[in-house]
Amino acid sequence: MRTIWIIAVVATLSIGAGAMYLTERPLTVAVVQPETDVALRIYGLGTVEARVLARVGFESSGTLMSLTVDAGDRVAQGQALAALNQDEQEARLARAQAAVAANAANQAKAEAAVLRATAILAQREAANRRQAELTRQEAASIQRAEEAQRDEDVARADVKVAEAELAVIRAQGQDAVAALQLEQTLLDRHRLTAPFDALVVTRLAETGAVVRSGDPIFTLIDPDTIWIQAYIDEERAGQLALGQPGTIRLRSQPASEFMGTITRIGVESDRVNEERRVWLTCSDCPPQMFLGEQAEVRILTATRATALMVPEVAIMGFDGYRGTVWIVQDGRLSRADLTFGARDDRGRVEVTGGLPDAAQVVAVPLQGVDEGRPARIGAAP
Repeated sequence: MRTIWIIAVVATLSIGAGAMYLTERPLTVAVVQPETDVALRIYGLGTVEARVLARVGFESSGTLMSLTVDAGDRVAQGQALAALNQDEQEARLARAQAAVAANAANQAKAEAAVLRATAILAQREAANRRQAELTRQEAASIQRAEEAQRDEDVARADVKVAEAELAVIRAQGQDAVAALQLEQTLLDRHRLTAPFDALVVTRLAETGAVVRSGDPIFTLIDPDTIWIQAYIDEERAGQLALGQPGTIRLRSQPASEFMGTITRIGVESDRVNEERRVWLTCSDCPPQMFLGEQAEVRILTATRATALMVPEVAIMGFDGYRGTVWIVQDGRLSRADLTFGARDDRGRVEVTGGLPDAAQVVAVPLQGVDEGRPARIGAAP
């Protein structure tokens, strides 16, 4: 029994000493070191897009008779792109032209009738004046004077009728001209032209197809308006501003970086993904860009002369502004509540307040460690 008791005491002392060694021995930790000339960047993922993009088609329905350009072609403003069957519309245009010509002839006839009626009126006025003079001189009867006055009144009415008929024909002429313009406009709608200097991205129909009004035939872009549309997490989007520079890396050229500038910030965030859209123009991008290609952007929001940047993974209960970290102070571990500011594209956050004097922030999360544990500073991770 004495031996058993001795063995038990020794075992207990050994376990106690081992536990004390494991809990009281200094724990080697890596700490965050202050940095100088810290560039604060925001990371975003996006695609290559065009600010000026148009899906063009005919304003009329019909059979597609010709296509003069294809995807990849560059076209000038006003250049013909495609045409519909024009036979029926050309016949309508010819009919409208004939109506205008017929109206012109009727108008000439009506003008001649006005001139004739005017001449007759002048003749009747002169005859009426002579007859009135003869009546005053009692050289003619009153009946002849009344007949002369009646003839003048009838001639004056004939002039008004002729002028009214001329006005009607002129109005009909305006209607005929408007109808001709309409038919010409409808004929022009059978020809599709480029609305601006553009690059043809896609061709969506082929010759012989029956297309409806509004169906897109081509997708056109202005190649000078290529830019990058990127999505930024709302938690980081508050640091964005117009004119901020950024670097762009295209998926097809991962070894190259291109310079860009923020030219637009979306006024509406994505309610599902909780992201904000920004657009960057590129100053030195390759001459040929491909719409929809994935691009990574890193936007420079600020630069710090000195800063203490803590990895987000080392922050407990982080709400975007406050969080708890492990610190080393006077050779022992403890927790501290800190406030944080700007973030960078490496998953780090700037410490703005709450750090005790002479304390250092542990760079990695600790598990199963109690406060007060001795610690020594090891190599940075």
